[in-house]
Amino acid sequence: MTRQRQADLFLVLTTVIAACGWIFSREAISGMPVFAFLGLRFFGAALVLLPFCRGQRIALEKVRQVVISGVWMALNLCLWIWSVSTTPSLGEGAFIMSLSMLFVPLVAWVMLKNRPARAYWECLPVAIVGLALLSLHMPITFHASQGWFLLTAFVQSIYFCYTSRCAREVPLLPLTAVQLAITGIAGLVISALFESWTQPFTSTTAMWLAASILIATSLRFGLQLQGQKYAAVASAAIIMVLEPLLTVIAASIWYGERLPLQKILGGVLILLAQIWFRWRMIVRLPSKP
Repeated sequence: MTRQRQADLFLVLTTVIAACGWIFSREAISGMPVFAFLGLRFFGAALVLLPFCRGQRIALEKVRQVVISGVWMALNLCLWIWSVSTTPSLGEGAFIMSLSMLFVPLVAWVMLKNRPARAYWECLPVAIVGLALLSLHMPITFHASQGWFLLTAFVQSIYFCYTSRCAREVPLLPLTAVQLAITGIAGLVISALFESWTQPFTSTTAMWLAASILIATSLRFGLQLQGQKYAAVASAAIIMVLEPLLTVIAASIWYGERLPLQKILGGVLILLAQIWFRWRMIVRLPSKP
């Protein structure tokens, strides 16, 4: 197997694990407080990652920047886990969350002064129609979790832009470990202040928590790093768009969730808008000599 195909396989596995991670999280929070799960999952993942950071140091003048990126990640994931705990449909939430990559050019316009390309404005109306089909019911109603997922997608785009700038100047593994640790600490603090354990911590819940730490966080991160290191930009961009579609399939298999045709069409339009935008951006990249 060539290195290129191996990298593509790693990225496909990453999206499969990410989709399964939604199920792991939903199952875990059914047996323990929401933010306690978040804290234990990401602080545990930071501890798993810590030994691999050996010999990689963060310059003192970059510590503030790294901490801020960790705060953005913590806010992003706190909103995400709350959305997961309140949504009646994981698949619908995954499609809405995928909009974060279409929010990125707008955020980069404000933060980095990078004006969105023409392709972005071509794709945006398609994504908006997709979101409308996905979110609106007849008669017109709006579930609160849809708003939470939309807010989470926007915050994730800010986190993505800030971290992209930070990652150019800081070693990736220590940066990720700090981000995970800050997210974990934030979850544990929120849990200590506002949550109480009203049910026993069972072995089943412990199993889902362990799967979230080791598989959905640590293993996913390792595979994604290896995949992105050697994969072609075009294949990586398209493969990573598959996560919401795989989440719909996973939720359908595990929970028997069925999205009506209107919502499926809305999700497909969102994915098509992302694929078209990313492809146009890739085509614009200068070819290597």
